[in-house]
Amino acid sequence: MKVYGHPGSTCTRKVLTTLAEKNHPFEFVTVDIMKGQGHSPEHLARQPWGQVPVLEEDDGWQMIESRAIIRHLDQTLPGASLTPSSPRERARMDEWMSIEQSNFTPGVMKILGQLMFARWRGEEPQMSIVEDGRTAVRKAVAVMERALADREYIAAGSFSLADICFMPYVEYLFMCGEGGLITEHPNTSAWWTRISERASWQKVRAKLQAD
Repeated sequence: MKVYGHPGSTCTRKVLTTLAEKNHPFEFVTVDIMKGQGHSPEHLARQPWGQVPVLEEDDGWQMIESRAIIRHLDQTLPGASLTPSSPRERARMDEWMSIEQSNFTPGVMKILGQLMFARWRGEEPQMSIVEDGRTAVRKAVAVMERALADREYIAAGSFSLADICFMPYVEYLFMCGEGGLITEHPNTSAWWTRISERASWQKVRAKLQAD
């Protein structure tokens, strides 16, 4: 099994976390998206949008899109399931994966686009965009705070794919100085402490630091 990706990519990190939870071996092939390698002819043949990650199984079968990949890995690899067995909890997991994608991450990316990526390019951040992002994240986290009032994980009684989907984006909020959007909510703050201490996430963090 191969994963084509970049250790700093949020979507790659979801896949790496899932594989670490499953304790499954794989070959990591770095696609340096910071240097434009995502748009090389070789990579575009794997991923028509030039994005990462790409999963390639041993028989050459490939798939793209991180949320689809982690669902597939959880269904096909041995190890503890990251999908609840209860139909209602499974539906709740799917619901929270959609909330992450539609209501949480767009706001985070507005913040990162200005406070991280713009600064990398030597540009001044546009704080009006940052504030729009903060407003969206605050609304999403307020909903998370209520959901986490009676459970330790975002969607179920145990750690699930929904938690994994949030992890890269929450970490980058802290990295760009916006961790207060999480820590000002006690339930959400405790949830983040709990999941970010998992061995799988520490392994993914170490890979970013090593590269």
